[in-house]
Amino acid sequence: MNLLKSLFSLSFMTLISRILGFFRDLVIAHIFGVSIYTDAFFVAFKIPNLLRRLFFEGAFSQSFIPVLIYYKSNKKIQDVKDFIGSLLGLIIIFLSILIILGIIFSQDLIKFSAPGFTKSIQKFQIACTLLKIMFPYILLVSMSSLYSSILNSWNYFSVPAFASSILNITIIIFSIFLNSFFKVPILILAWSVIIGGMIQLIYQFPYLLRINMLITPNFYFKNIGLLKVLKKIGPSLIGASANQISLIFNTIFTSLLSSGSISWMYYADRLIEFPIGILGVSLSTVLFTYLSKSYSQNRLKEYKKLINWGFRIGLILSLPSCIILFVLSKPLIIILFQYGKFTSFDVLMTQKALELYSIGLVAFVLVKILSAAFYASQEVNIPTRIALFTLFITQILNPFLIFYFQHAGLALSFSISGWINFFLLYWKLYQKKLICLNFNELIFIYRLFIAILSMIFILIFMLYFFPIYDISSLFSKIMRLFTILFITGIIYLTSLYFLGISLFKSFK
Repeated sequence: MNLLKSLFSLSFMTLISRILGFFRDLVIAHIFGVSIYTDAFFVAFKIPNLLRRLFFEGAFSQSFIPVLIYYKSNKKIQDVKDFIGSLLGLIIIFLSILIILGIIFSQDLIKFSAPGFTKSIQKFQIACTLLKIMFPYILLVSMSSLYSSILNSWNYFSVPAFASSILNITIIIFSIFLNSFFKVPILILAWSVIIGGMIQLIYQFPYLLRINMLITPNFYFKNIGLLKVLKKIGPSLIGASANQISLIFNTIFTSLLSSGSISWMYYADRLIEFPIGILGVSLSTVLFTYLSKSYSQNRLKEYKKLINWGFRIGLILSLPSCIILFVLSKPLIIILFQYGKFTSFDVLMTQKALELYSIGLVAFVLVKILSAAFYASQEVNIPTRIALFTLFITQILNPFLIFYFQHAGLALSFSISGWINFFLLYWKLYQKKLICLNFNELIFIYRLFIAILSMIFILIFMLYFFPIYDISSLFSKIMRLFTILFITGIIYLTSLYFLGISLFKSFK
């Protein structure tokens, strides 16, 4: 089993993509600052992104990959191609209609997702224009997601992971060199999204051709495999929609707060998504594929081992990430974003959101891992019910927490709901005897917390004697940050080793 190799290759490509994403945000912050224009772009970009996540990442992959793996293992190659072609044809028709409707009703979508924008005619009009330009992106990125799922099923994990880097590179180049071509410079970001989406899609063609899976769409919608996916996508869609509905409500709440709140939440979200992407998404993507294969071939012992392996690795990697993001929130934001029009006040407001987001980081990572166990066995009802329950809790908490913490209250409610989601998923897996909570597991968690306490002590000690943000030189800030991260990481790994937790054995 090439599980470890797959995980490292996917994590490395995801790391590159996230670093480019930070550089992209740094460029946007430097060139456009925090203003009505950036607020308008982030809201407009969130709508096609939300639809993409709703239909063609969570719900789609959870329904499509198990059926594809079954076809790959048990059917002829032509049957696999017919299945993919019919699904591709349905996606093109459905999304083309959705794009036309989205462009026609763009004003209504902006009013619904950001009602506070109606107070400023200029902000509202810019957001509507940006949305009309970017709406076709949903077709490009959804087809790219379909091809990514195919490549993942053939163990080409690193190829689709790098695809998102292409979008970031396109936005960076267009923002730096072409923003002056528009009377309203922010429009260049919308066009860069469309062009980046095209390149992102075409980039995967040679690899699909290599595995003989570059399929042309067909419009036969009675294909048995397609009907199986459509039958399963309903419950998966409900579960996936819970998180996206929560994001919609968050945007509505944020649009009603002071100007800049949307941008502060966006930059905090980008930082918290960095470890979630590298750890949670990479682990769950690899695990989901291998879990689906184990379950479809009735290897239940291997299936249980994979779940427990993912849980342990998720804890080992996410706990130190959580501490680092919380303690180093301010210097990270300063180094990454405080340039040009991004002020010290913007740093403070983003820091508040990031600190409260980081409280839920461990839960966010573990939820992705535990959810993969349910979806791989095609048991979608349990995670769906839990997701809807946490959505309900989040929206009850939001008004109260916003009253006390303003925009950062949304981050806190998101973290609280993440922990509720995790505990409920874990309990259900424990009841099914798919995950163990015995004496050895408790000892493992105890030793892990001892190592974390050692890391926290060293981290605070180094920050006291080597402050990062009290010096003016950017190079010195970066060098001090990397030095602190390196020494802290060494202390953590050494503590794990002497406490009897070998990282290599854990991965193996």
